Amino acid sequence: MAKKIGFVGVGRMGANMARRLKECGYKITAVFDLNSQVAGALAEELDSTNCSRLDEITSLAEVVITVVTDDKAMDKIFAVKGNSLLKGAKGNIFINCATVSPKTHIKVEARAKKVGAATIEACMASSITQARQGTLYLMCGGDKKAFQKVKPILTKLSSSMRYIGAAGSAAEVKALVNMVMNINTAGLAEGLGLGAALGHDLNMLREVFSQTGANSRVLETDGKDMQIRDHDCYFSAAHAAKDSGIALDLSKQQKLDLPLAAATKGQYDKMVKMGLGELDKSGVAELTFKAHGPKKKSAWKKGKKK
Repeated sequence: MAKKIGFVGVGRMGANMARRLKECGYKITAVFDLNSQVAGALAEELDSTNCSRLDEITSLAEVVITVVTDDKAMDKIFAVKGNSLLKGAKGNIFINCATVSPKTHIKVEARAKKVGAATIEACMASSITQARQGTLYLMCGGDKKAFQKVKPILTKLSSSMRYIGAAGSAAEVKALVNMVMNINTAGLAEGLGLGAALGHDLNMLREVFSQTGANSRVLETDGKDMQIRDHDCYFSAAHAAKDSGIALDLSKQQKLDLPLAAATKGQYDKMVKMGLGELDKSGVAELTFKAHGPKKKSAWKKGKKK
């Protein structure tokens, strides 16, 4: 409980993870986000410092949890020179939770080791509600000793976790998880969309799906939202496109052809081009259902959430 924890990236996931750890007795000493207003409000709520520089986070925390958007952001916060988490980082442990490419995790680990710090990846399954409740599923990789040191913290954030292996390995598994999830989501949207076009009652159809080989976790989480055309964002279409891209890059490295993953990425890329990237991934149904617009118009307007 003595560990001082900092957060870099306090959007919907990061902020709720910070709140969870605060409630569990940990001291959240510092937060940083490009949106300084959001970071300032959370800092006031948690009695922590809203940092204007990344190296300030490092100086105020022993463990730093990062939840950033993509490889570019990850590379920037762990830059070799300038304003970086690596400045004065000797002895720090970084827990990196973003879904980024395995090669980025490997690169960040090498940079951290050079300054006497350690990193692990703690790739997250589930979403905002689970982050707040501490019931995430975590896929962990990287330095095994560092993992053991921060395991009590990770336990407070998760209902279950698995240590997978060396740096990059957990990120590979997370890419596979999201690839399959995205394929399932796009497939469900097409099944419900065709069912609606044929005039079937979608309550009935979802119940039949749940009792047959068409069942999936996505049916439980996204099926009703697709039916009522309500796409409030828990996991965005833009993130689905990015994550499918990570998996496809891995498949190219292994010289594998993944046509379903490629088609799914194409659907999410199309949403982004249409300005619908900030809708939930369930919004892929808007590409399949006949275009009379969402039933709950408050959920989106001209492609953007209110």
